[in-house]
Amino acid sequence: ENLVNTIQAVVSMTEDSLDERAKEVEKVVKAASEPDGEFLVPLSKERVEAMRKEVEGLEEESLNEAFLSTIDAWMNKAHQDGMDGMVSIMQTALQIYAGTVISRARVQLQANVGAAVSGEDQAAANAVVAASKDGESSAASDLFEKLLRVDTNEWEIEIRKGIESDVKKEALVSEVQKTMESVILGLENGSMAQRVQAEFLRELVTRIEAV
Repeated sequence: ENLVNTIQAVVSMTEDSLDERAKEVEKVVKAASEPDGEFLVPLSKERVEAMRKEVEGLEEESLNEAFLSTIDAWMNKAHQDGMDGMVSIMQTALQIYAGTVISRARVQLQANVGAAVSGEDQAAANAVVAASKDGESSAASDLFEKLLRVDTNEWEIEIRKGIESDVKKEALVSEVQKTMESVILGLENGSMAQRVQAEFLRELVTRIEAV
C-alpha cells in the first residue's frame, strides 16, 4: 500500500500551530516515511528503527497522556478517513512507546532497589545499575529487554532463538508478569499509559505462550 503525503491529511485536523506533543508525534510519524516523503506499509525495518530513534530521543515527561491522546486522535481520524496504512503506523508508534517506557521503568526500578539495598544516594545507584545491568541480568530478563526494543513482528523469531539457547519459556513469562505487577499496576488507574502498556505486555505473553 502506497500512502503519499497522508501525514498532511492527518496533521490538518490539528490546530494551525501544533502544540508541543503534537509536534513530537508528527516527528515520530514522519520518521516512518521513505526519503521521498511517501509512506510504504508494511513499514521496512529501517523505518521502524527510525521511529524508535525518535521516540527514544524524547524525554520521559514528553511521553505522557497528551502524547498518547494525540496518537489516539490521529489514529481515529485516519480510521474514519479509511487510511488503514496510517492507522498501522500509529499502532507501531504506540508499540514503540510502550516498549520504550517499560524498559526505562525497569531500569529505574532496579536503580531504586539498588539504592534501598546499598543505602547509596540515587545518582550513585543509577550509575551502578547502568554499569552492571548486562552482567547481572538473568537470561530471561535479557531476552525480555530485547523484546521491548524490537518490532513486534520479530517477537516470535527472537523468542524461539532465546528458547533454543538457554531461556525457559516459563521464566520469560514470569519476567513479563513481574513487570506487569511492579510497573503497570503502579501507573494511574484507567490512564491511557496503563492501558497501552498493559495491552502491549499481555500481547507479548500471548505470543510467548504460542511459541
